[in-house]
Amino acid sequence: MPVLGIISHIKEEFTVIKERDPAIKSPMEVLLYPSFRVMLSYRRAHKLYLKGRFFWARFISQRAARKTGIEIHPGATIGKGFFIDHGSGVIIGETAIVGDNVTLYQGVTLGGTGKRHPTIGDNVMISAGAKIIGSFTVGENSKIGAGSVVIEEVPPNCTVVGVPGRIVKRDNVKMPRSDMDQCHLPDPVKEDINVLQRENAELVNRVLDLEQAVRILSADAQKTK
Repeated sequence: MPVLGIISHIKEEFTVIKERDPAIKSPMEVLLYPSFRVMLSYRRAHKLYLKGRFFWARFISQRAARKTGIEIHPGATIGKGFFIDHGSGVIIGETAIVGDNVTLYQGVTLGGTGKRHPTIGDNVMISAGAKIIGSFTVGENSKIGAGSVVIEEVPPNCTVVGVPGRIVKRDNVKMPRSDMDQCHLPDPVKEDINVLQRENAELVNRVLDLEQAVRILSADAQKTK
């Protein structure tokens, strides 16, 4: 890559990383980010893969995986503005398609069996440890919670959490690329437990009222004898 091309790429990566990781303070720090290093290797390997030079494509990608802990198959298709925060343990399969402005955190897997791998829409955020398994689409502007296991289609503008992944919010118009909060997501299990607790308390109160009513009726019956 020509020097001007490298400088332009560094500036572009700095803009992307600065937008999503406030820890970065200077453009030169981009050179230290595993995401930046692995994407340089991926772009080279992908070009070789498209030309049918599969061995050298895999050679480059495997060398990058050893150095960064991020394994991206050279056959995967990745759009612009892609960012992996931290990155260790990330795996992206051969037939995965990733849109523009997508953010992944450590431990994410885009895997599957069979097109085999998922298609990730634009502006999607996939939190730490999430697994997207199968040949389906995660719609644009969606957010996948940490540790979730997603095994079926996700419509656009949704928030998914849990194992297996459940849609807990729809039409989330706030773009995940500008909202990197992985923590404050809805908890459907906790919400279900809270509902059960409220319903149980209501039932207990009703039983107590009925027992009180029975005692009153019993007492009245004794008086009339």
